Amino acid sequence: MSQKSQGPLTGLKVVDLTHHLAGPTCGLMLADLGAEVIKVEKIPGGDDSRRSVPPKIGGESAAFMMMNRNKRGIALDLKTEGGKTILRRLTKDADILIENFRPGTLDRLGVGYDSLKQANPGLIYGVISGFGLTGPYRGRGGFDLVAQGMSGLMSITGDASGNTPTKVGAPVTDITAGLLLTMGVLAALHERERTGEGQIVDTSLFEAGITHTFWQSAIAFATGVAPLAMGSRHPLNAPYQAFQTADSWMCVGAASPRNWQRLMDLLEASDIAEDPRFTDNVGRMANTDALDEMLSPIFRTATTEEWLTRFEDIGIPAGPINTVMDMHADLQTANRNMTPEVTHPTAGTMKTLGPPVKFSRTPASVRSPAPIYGQHTREVLAQHGFSEAEIAAFLDEDAVVVTDVEDAPSQSRL
Repeated sequence: MSQKSQGPLTGLKVVDLTHHLAGPTCGLMLADLGAEVIKVEKIPGGDDSRRSVPPKIGGESAAFMMMNRNKRGIALDLKTEGGKTILRRLTKDADILIENFRPGTLDRLGVGYDSLKQANPGLIYGVISGFGLTGPYRGRGGFDLVAQGMSGLMSITGDASGNTPTKVGAPVTDITAGLLLTMGVLAALHERERTGEGQIVDTSLFEAGITHTFWQSAIAFATGVAPLAMGSRHPLNAPYQAFQTADSWMCVGAASPRNWQRLMDLLEASDIAEDPRFTDNVGRMANTDALDEMLSPIFRTATTEEWLTRFEDIGIPAGPINTVMDMHADLQTANRNMTPEVTHPTAGTMKTLGPPVKFSRTPASVRSPAPIYGQHTREVLAQHGFSEAEIAAFLDEDAVVVTDVEDAPSQSRL
């Protein structure tokens, strides 16, 4: 995409005080959609994901670069008066500020919402925490692993034996919390159009995990029984799971009446089709083990590719179980521009993940790489009216870090 691509959020200004994964996900989504995102990193060391290594590319954390593209980066010490002065200047005309410190941290520093809104009543102040700004757990730190356990996700994930608690492989509560905050701050912006007033938007890793239990919570509310892990099976529909083939595994979704009949016709399995235990989804869910025992030997008679070709011909939803590398190489991934390239000043040309939402007129885009630590400090401060003498004073106070790109190799090893 061109550097001049105009995304749907072009013109919005976001101050991103977040670190690691959940908060930066929100900043990433807003930046991809065209917002100007100024990432504020702490002194010393910057975003903790800079130390989420290995791997590194060109001395930079691959994890940090994944989550912080399209952002300009500055480094501030908010414990200094200079750092606070800079943050107040940045937020005076900002549309959105996002942060994921422990609740109350910025209030104690004197730069929380109540302070910043005095100069900018329309500021949307987005917060991600472990458990939210209210409730008995508000002061607790939060991590994806803990949130997955407490939200119930680990009780419904993994092998049906339930012998070992299993987390979802991806950090789903982190990423989902970032997506929920993106939705929340944009909803608050829409409301601001009507009232002119900003507000705090608050979500948590805990609630992000709970959000993923829609089906299981529906079952628990209705039955009073907690659903347990089912492997790849669906808690409400069958057959809807992974099956082993002659050479690998595949996922098959043939639970609707129409797809069930298509599957039976394809397999020419009259013994299964006519079995009263399997005539409808209620029966199949009550007899999933028996159904699995009858279908599994059939699926092992051909390769995954052979089955997928047959399924596609008759419209049964199915797919292979890819590795992440397989997914990167998939033609659909390429067609949807989900692995674009970006050029970083030290890492060189590298791939990243593309924006997952497409627009017909105002495309989201990958326009710039993640910043080197302190790369845009001088530029952003000058843009906000600070003189060279003031910037020099901030440097003397250790309130900021300024890194020129030509000095990047040494700085990138911080």
